Amino acid sequence: MTAHPLTTDGAVELAHVERSGFTESRHLGAAVVVDLDGSVLLSRGDASSVIYPRSALKPLQATAMLSTGVDLHGPALGLATASHSGTAAHVDVVERMLALAHLADDALGCPASWPDDTAARTAAEHPRRITMTCSGKHAGFLAASVHAGWSTGDYLERGHPLQQVVARTVEEHAHESIAHWGVDGCLAPTPALSLAAFARAFGSAVAGSPALLDAVRADPWTIDGPGNTDTVLIERTGLFVKTGAEGIIGIAVPGRATVVVKVLDGAKRPAAAVALALLEQVGLLDNAAELTALVTDPGVRLS
Repeated sequence: MTAHPLTTDGAVELAHVERSGFTESRHLGAAVVVDLDGSVLLSRGDASSVIYPRSALKPLQATAMLSTGVDLHGPALGLATASHSGTAAHVDVVERMLALAHLADDALGCPASWPDDTAARTAAEHPRRITMTCSGKHAGFLAASVHAGWSTGDYLERGHPLQQVVARTVEEHAHESIAHWGVDGCLAPTPALSLAAFARAFGSAVAGSPALLDAVRADPWTIDGPGNTDTVLIERTGLFVKTGAEGIIGIAVPGRATVVVKVLDGAKRPAAAVALALLEQVGLLDNAAELTALVTDPGVRLS
């Protein structure tokens, strides 16, 4: 089948938003749950449609880093797979990652950005690369490149050895060729895969890297930030949760199954609620409503 993006024809209504008993907004999209061997357990909408995983790809990028033999562990490994909120604690870990690679923060190839965390943003004097939400991943890229003896000035080029390792890692775990390449918001190369293939890849990477799972379970604050979706759900469930821009979320139940959701309009609002509900539908969660109330606007209803 020819690679095709998710469209309104391939999407279904995943959730709607009610206000005072009246439906105010509707969110279309697609979602899929796959088991440990990648077989589809449940799908909503067109699971063969091609999506950019965006930051939900980070567990695979971190897996590629680890394959070089670089010593990333504990909070540093959490930051390597993070979309962090730029708190002082996050920045401290990224600074230490760079120092171990004998690099300064000007080596980071991500754009400068204000911290996402409100207090950190108030305290910041100006946007910095190290406070950009993806700086931990970039520090991991740099650390892996230094460890392997590869150049660092061009580490974001698709032809760079590390990015080639990322591409092979993605395809090996997805059991599918990359359909298209783009550039992510952090300026890293970003591949596009079918929704089902990305779910396979996400679950396979988490299952194949106990160190990664242990790192984010031990320090959930590293992968997102206090009170934020990924951190809260990991704290409460021990599952591996990673959101991405444009309405993407992946949740892996280690050793069991993975759910991935893509919201067609790019809204983050319903993604976690839909993912949790689908895990409950396949018998892998029994408190979806309770968890949803912690991370989703109260007006969101599953369709």
